[in-house]
Amino acid sequence: MPIFTAYDTTRLAYHLVGEGEPLICLPGGPMRASAYLGDLGGLADRRQLVLLDLRGTGDSAVPGDPSTYRCDRLVDDVEALRDHLGLDRIDVLTHSAGADLALLYAARHPNRLRSLTLVAPSTRAVGIEVSDQDLREAAELRRDEPWYPQARAAQEALLAGGPFAELWPAVRPLTYGRWDEAARAHAAASAGQTNPEARDRYAGTGAFDPARTAAALRELAVPVLVLAGELDGHPSPDRATELAALFPHAEFVVQRGAGHFPWLDDPGGFARTVEAFLDPDVHSVQAGGTRLAYRVWGDPGAPPVVLLHGRGGNSGTWTRIAEDLAADHRVYAPDFRGHGLSDWPGRYAFELFRDDLHAFLEARNLAGATVVGHSMGGVAACLLAQREPALVGRLVIEDAPPLLPLDPPRPPSVRPAGELDFDWPVVPDTDAQLNAPDPEARERLGEITARTLVIGGGPTSHIDQDQLARTADAIPGAAFVTIEAGHLIHMTRPDAFLAVIRSFGLA
Repeated sequence: MPIFTAYDTTRLAYHLVGEGEPLICLPGGPMRASAYLGDLGGLADRRQLVLLDLRGTGDSAVPGDPSTYRCDRLVDDVEALRDHLGLDRIDVLTHSAGADLALLYAARHPNRLRSLTLVAPSTRAVGIEVSDQDLREAAELRRDEPWYPQARAAQEALLAGGPFAELWPAVRPLTYGRWDEAARAHAAASAGQTNPEARDRYAGTGAFDPARTAAALRELAVPVLVLAGELDGHPSPDRATELAALFPHAEFVVQRGAGHFPWLDDPGGFARTVEAFLDPDVHSVQAGGTRLAYRVWGDPGAPPVVLLHGRGGNSGTWTRIAEDLAADHRVYAPDFRGHGLSDWPGRYAFELFRDDLHAFLEARNLAGATVVGHSMGGVAACLLAQREPALVGRLVIEDAPPLLPLDPPRPPSVRPAGELDFDWPVVPDTDAQLNAPDPEARERLGEITARTLVIGGGPTSHIDQDQLARTADAIPGAAFVTIEAGHLIHMTRPDAFLAVIRSFGLA
């Protein structure tokens, strides 16, 4: 357990979890030991978490002067940690009341920040008030839970000024998206992890100057992620939106089904969202309520090309192709829903992937772009080119299933053991469509107006190449080319793939 010394000689502890670039994590509570953050839903698999125990909490020492528990005075402890770690600029993640500390740090030391992630953040430091009505409306979302009547009654008594220590245990279920065994254990640990005296002094008189802090944050030049739980009331998504609006470079995300501790409610969803935000090579857009991550290469003013991965893949499969095309194109590669760093909503269909593509093209103002789709991505591109011909300038379909009933049909799929980097329901959901596809998709191939190239992988591909050739015949003016590489053409023979699509004439 590493120790460093604060400005007043108080010895402060921090805990290192995981490997990779350091991510400074400031706990909430207020003044709760950092242990409750755990590995932040597996985020420690991607970054090294530097979990600071604020003075007087966890393994840190109790200061001689209890007035130093005040939030604005803790800013110097965060700066001392940065200096101790030898980092010129830091990525900071904070939760709940810890956001007030992080916001004060950002206002005082903007040039020491590289990014700021605010999870279920307190908004007190900038004067955004969470109202009793916010809390009541959030509680109402849980009305079907068996514990709701008791929790709601205790909440109302607490709002009326009743004793916190007696009422809060009954209110606690409202703060978790799922009141399961893990949530109950997490809640039970709180009392032993929190310093009551420090908590009471944290927001003491003089701790906050909301107008001044808000003015400074409006000039903050670093990227900021504000992540709110859909079921949380402190803050509600509406109040969190107000906070996000203060920053010139903010991304706002509402995690579905999450309460005040979103990394417990959906660990994978939380970690993917934060990882996508922290990776400077990954961007995100909202597509009909689904967050889509994407990568981009090349000059912003160059002609756009959009690369679409296949089932079980992600945008990273296109890196070799994208780097080559970026010499004279602006290249975009999104992760479809259920894949990579995008949201995994749990329900999938080719039409939903089509809608992802539609929303992505509109969000990035890419109407008329060249669209290159592999396998599942090729099906999505075909469906969109039929429905919205003006959105697709040129179309390249790489070894995509031709949407004729499979004979024999695919048997029920069996999930492989271990972790996957895509959501397994993608497979049974799309297998069902491949076994019994909507005939309209095939019938409307003749409505595609984009100049189209269909590339087959030859006899070693599992896609029926004769049917794929007939798909090309059904699209007006389409060309069909074979590259004997199997199904993963652009990965197995990237040079041949590039030569063919360049000969086709990208926009």
